[in-house]
Amino acid sequence: MTRGTAERPAARPWWATVAAVRRRYVISLIGLGVIVFLVISAMLARAFSVGDAEDAAITSLVKAEAQGDTAGVISLITGCRASAACRTRATQVTAALHHPGTVSVAEINPSSTFSLTSTLGTARVAWLAGSSLPRTQCLRVRHAGSVISGFEVQLLEVSPRIATDGTCPSRF
Repeated sequence: MTRGTAERPAARPWWATVAAVRRRYVISLIGLGVIVFLVISAMLARAFSVGDAEDAAITSLVKAEAQGDTAGVISLITGCRASAACRTRATQVTAALHHPGTVSVAEINPSSTFSLTSTLGTARVAWLAGSSLPRTQCLRVRHAGSVISGFEVQLLEVSPRIATDGTCPSRF
């Protein structure tokens, strides 16, 4: 090399350029995979948590019944304030099931086990108040929404007390 001439950098071999492009592509795909995994995980968590929301709504309802809180029962049933038949049933059920003491839920059979969209089903609950015998009821429950928009649990109807080993009627 002569004095005064600039030294040219050595040309990169073609495989080094391909490797750099491939590395960016692989890193981008890994990042996209992580994002897709997180989105799917969040949707599944939302779908699985609707059962907990249903249990909480049912527990709130039976506690209101045990306390004799007819207004509370009516407020927990979707559309009950607007329906005279629903208000009458809520009053009768609350009067029949009122019992002092701590409420303990013995068993809840959910209205549905898993869904990605809205569902309508019947849940069955067995509960005790204080030292009472178990009380068993059925509830019509709607899970409104989807895993994308989120779910809302709506209690639509509550049955009078049924036999402890009884099955839920198709209509109540």
